[in-house]
Amino acid sequence: MDNEKSSIANGEKNDAPEVSPSDIKSREDEEIIKKRNAETSNNTKESVEYWQGSDNVPTDFEQLKKTLKEVVGLDISFDVILREMTVAEKRIGLLFLNGFVVDAVVVKILERLSYLTPDDIGNDPISSIKNHYIPYSQVDETTKLSEAIDKVLWGLCVIFVEGEDKAIVLDLRKYPIRSPEEPAVEKVIRGARDGFTETLVMNINMIRRRIRDPGLHCEIMQVGRRTQTDVCLLFIDDIVDRSQVEAIRHKINGLDLEGLPLGDKQLEEAIVNKGWHPYPLVRYSERPDVVSSHLLEGRVVVMVDTSPSVMIVPTTFFDLCQHAEENRQTPFMGTYLRWVRFGGIFASMFLLPLWMLFVIHPELKPPYLDILGPQQNAKIPIIMQFLIVEFGVDLLRLAAVHTPTPLASAMGLIAAILIGDMAVKTGFFVNEVVLYMSIATIGMFATPSYELGLANRIVRLALLIAVALFGVKGIVIGTTLFVLMLTTHRSYNSSYLWPFIPFSAKAMGEVLFRKPLLYSRTRPTLNKARDSSKMGSEMSPRRKQ
Repeated sequence: MDNEKSSIANGEKNDAPEVSPSDIKSREDEEIIKKRNAETSNNTKESVEYWQGSDNVPTDFEQLKKTLKEVVGLDISFDVILREMTVAEKRIGLLFLNGFVVDAVVVKILERLSYLTPDDIGNDPISSIKNHYIPYSQVDETTKLSEAIDKVLWGLCVIFVEGEDKAIVLDLRKYPIRSPEEPAVEKVIRGARDGFTETLVMNINMIRRRIRDPGLHCEIMQVGRRTQTDVCLLFIDDIVDRSQVEAIRHKINGLDLEGLPLGDKQLEEAIVNKGWHPYPLVRYSERPDVVSSHLLEGRVVVMVDTSPSVMIVPTTFFDLCQHAEENRQTPFMGTYLRWVRFGGIFASMFLLPLWMLFVIHPELKPPYLDILGPQQNAKIPIIMQFLIVEFGVDLLRLAAVHTPTPLASAMGLIAAILIGDMAVKTGFFVNEVVLYMSIATIGMFATPSYELGLANRIVRLALLIAVALFGVKGIVIGTTLFVLMLTTHRSYNSSYLWPFIPFSAKAMGEVLFRKPLLYSRTRPTLNKARDSSKMGSEMSPRRKQ
């Protein structure tokens, strides 16, 4: 009977399905895959809490590796490195991104830690390693795993110790950088040849080199749930209007974006929000000397990591018309260059509409302007000629951007000789259209701000169409609407046409004339600077010899 019971028991046992380790593993993999597909985390903190239930640094090393695999792609992304070692009979892991850290410093730190014994680290390994055995200046610690992962994604290095709920953060960053070069858009004959790069720290160092003032503040923020782009706010604390700084800071901190992969331009659209208005509300510059001079005037500068240009706010129409070359020459020559530039900007907007108005209404043209033409008629109406040429100039400009440098000269010859000359000889265009369009295009490229030049071109097109449709009324009404559009345009609650509207004679003189340094004693009132004086009271424009 006992043997029968035993056989029955054994039979029942043999009939039960056996679960192999491979089956258990496959079930676990299925659950992980389902959990991955169900994840909807918006940031690193939510992702860490989703996978391990809390945001604390896990004391279990295997749990840490599982969380890192799901959150940051450990063992999946080739550049995410977790260097594991045994130090003082404890497992440690050095987490970093390959190519973002200084290899020599990492090797030195690991070599130093490899000599430690349990007696060296005591009961508090994190504190002992941080304070006694890491010979580096920028060292911190954190208890949040999401913060540690974010720091690694910024390029820092994190040390985890098994059994500890804290991690050590080391700033060993080494970003890929290029050497500072002179900006292509803001070249000068005399002056500095360095320009901003795509590395934020290097750009700030260029400013610090020129402004050695303890009041120069550089506030760092991160924008973007995924990109975590570094954005820096620069200002001189005892000069700038603090309410303006607070307004910009509040807008940047209030952004809820996925990221800023295109850098400063996307940030401008997010914090300025000018809609479809063509004119820029900020001034872009790639020159450290220009940015430094604006900081000393009481303006705010916004830098975005990975962008070689910075934003200067507030700005005006006349600020965008000025160039660093004017301040590199004598006051007389600087004033002359400024007037020539103003003439080019005026020609880029109004030369073509005025000439077409004289063509449509020749009775308005004085006798001494008969030479303006046209001397012969063409097969295409004047307005169509202008629109075709405008389209052709823009097409050539876009083609020049994508044309290799060795072929750029050949493309210019094709545009000038084959297209322009043949279009005139075949009778499609008149000579004057090509001539005046060339002058207007030169005036557009002579505009210091590229964004302002493009906006002026849109105004020129609108005025051409208005003149073609309504004649004298068209150019009068169009010009009036243009001035009203700029008057109602505001850059951080500052008038865009200042000092013309509202009119300030003293400030307008500063715009029209490049004054000598010692005669320019106050900062622009537009900036609402807390300290309006540029010089001490003992300084005089006529110093005694």
